[in-house]
Amino acid sequence: MTDTPHPVDHRAYGDVSTGSRDFIARHGLWDDHRRDAAAELEASLESLDFVRLVFADPHGLPRSKTLTADAFRTVLRNGMDHSPGPFVFDTGHATAVDFTVPGGGIGVDELLGAGDFVLVPDPLTFRELPYTGPRTGWVIGDEYLRSGAPHPLSSRGVLRRLCAGLREKDLDYVVGLEVEWYLTRLVDQHYSGRPGGFGVQGRPPAVQPVNGGYQFNLEGLTDALEPVLAPLTRALMDMGLPLRSVEHESGPGQLEFTFAPQSALDAADTMLLFRATTKQVCARLGHHASFMALPGLPGFDASGWHLHQSLARASTRENLFTSPDGEHALSETGERFLAGLLGHAADAALLCVPTVNGYRRMADRFSLAPTRAAWSVESRGAFLRVLGAYGDPAAHIENRMGEPCANPYLYLAGQLAAGLDGIERELAPGGPAADPHDTALPPLPRDLREALGALAASDFYREVLGASLTECLLRLKSSELRRYTAWQAGAAADDAHQSEWEHREYFATY
Repeated sequence: MTDTPHPVDHRAYGDVSTGSRDFIARHGLWDDHRRDAAAELEASLESLDFVRLVFADPHGLPRSKTLTADAFRTVLRNGMDHSPGPFVFDTGHATAVDFTVPGGGIGVDELLGAGDFVLVPDPLTFRELPYTGPRTGWVIGDEYLRSGAPHPLSSRGVLRRLCAGLREKDLDYVVGLEVEWYLTRLVDQHYSGRPGGFGVQGRPPAVQPVNGGYQFNLEGLTDALEPVLAPLTRALMDMGLPLRSVEHESGPGQLEFTFAPQSALDAADTMLLFRATTKQVCARLGHHASFMALPGLPGFDASGWHLHQSLARASTRENLFTSPDGEHALSETGERFLAGLLGHAADAALLCVPTVNGYRRMADRFSLAPTRAAWSVESRGAFLRVLGAYGDPAAHIENRMGEPCANPYLYLAGQLAAGLDGIERELAPGGPAADPHDTALPPLPRDLREALGALAASDFYREVLGASLTECLLRLKSSELRRYTAWQAGAAADDAHQSEWEHREYFATY
């Protein structure tokens, strides 16, 4: 007589990939708003084939697993197990954090031995990707330890914590995105080079410029790209992203997209999805999109990510940076926030410009990128450009330092923490700079090495980010810099120009 097999209810166990049974409810990880959104999402899964569960690694790159819609039902209760690989590899996939030895976990015990963490979807971030063949959803997850505690290496977790602290004070950090990027035409096929390996990136895709560029905002250049821009912008708007404008910048195929102001966490989520969608839609159309600051292609100009920011009263939406008199461009609150940004300009640089390549943009005075920790009203050459005047309800501060591939959660968190520090300590920014490039002004870090040193010496950001995440960032970026320096030594590189190493490292990945 043989035993009749009984079907196994995998939901009872959480199975091998979908977290721990009832993990979300047991640890109280969702508020009522998210529980309601999860119920609506689960009811809509019948119309989907797959769901991509995504999170941003410390580099700001989206890492994901694609689940069947039925498997995702279980994830809505249990979360999903995920390897810690994205926390330990640098931009070239070299192991920067040794997770095999005691102390290698940089204060995160679960990292030792490459133990899994639990990724919990945030149902408020769900979108359906309108450009995919199988009907596919996209949702951002938050990283947690097995104990249910927030993962110390979660960059989204840092921004969520800071924003939660604001809400307790009836405040909101309002952010507008202004992002430059490059569209190029793929030659032959998407991948045209040799594979790489751990710490060695393969050849990036071969591309051609889509135009000659250098006719700023010329309508004809934008219109000629309509076969690509139309499906891209339609996809962004269909997903509910608050796209505001599209324009052609200076370089060949260099574009700028801007988005309407959002609360900070929503803005960072928008940036993550915008970059992913742009690369995916363009690839489907035989093109390549890159957010690398300065691609290693002849005639290309540098791209920036300008961050527009202000504080508002959450209950009334009143802009707290609006000046109540005719003598100042910003209110006292706005000026103190500005002073905090200036005071932490150097130690926040790595959060704004995290790659070797990004600092090339800041070396060119005519790129309208900053070189000094200075502010000015309207000047695009300043680190901080103040836009506003007496009574202006849209008064705000623009950070012109950032590069387009920065981690959006860390970029925003670094700015918010610095501004709040200025308010708390009642700092004064001093007067605006007549020449924002005046060498008498405090310098901004000139390269990744200087930015690493400034962050390593910052007790302020070690507290804001947490010791583990700070150490993780320092190890990741130090590994990246070591590999670049080693390549320079072997290639007799001209450090005044972007290198083959940089183009391989960033052009495809970002």
